[in-house]
Amino acid sequence: MNSVNLLGRMVADPELNFSPGSGTAVCRFRLAVNRPYSKDKTDFITCVAFGKTGETIAEYMTKGRQLAVQGHIQTGNYEDKNGIKRYTTDVIVSKFKFVDNIKKNGTQSNIDNNSNEEPPIDDENLPF
Repeated sequence: MNSVNLLGRMVADPELNFSPGSGTAVCRFRLAVNRPYSKDKTDFITCVAFGKTGETIAEYMTKGRQLAVQGHIQTGNYEDKNGIKRYTTDVIVSKFKFVDNIKKNGTQSNIDNNSNEEPPIDDENLPF
């Protein structure tokens, strides 16, 4: 079974791109996740979300925000511009949940504060 559940904070703002052939949204981001039973150790995990999931994460998440994700691990490799073989390990996100709320002037608000709408939450069947 290949299943991953993570709870962490965004290391930087997510990067949203669209695949050239199909136009599918591809959102890449890294989560800082504390290791269990070790308060002074943190792992920085690369995550990738596709389609509407990726677009929603890119729209509402910013550096420092907390996010819970569910997905699976995918490994790969490529050759860099110097001809060196590089290996990758990513979490492919299938579901997510916004964990923290931002408050401004005592009222709850979304990230960009341009509307009164709450960001959508995809929390069906999440174990957390």
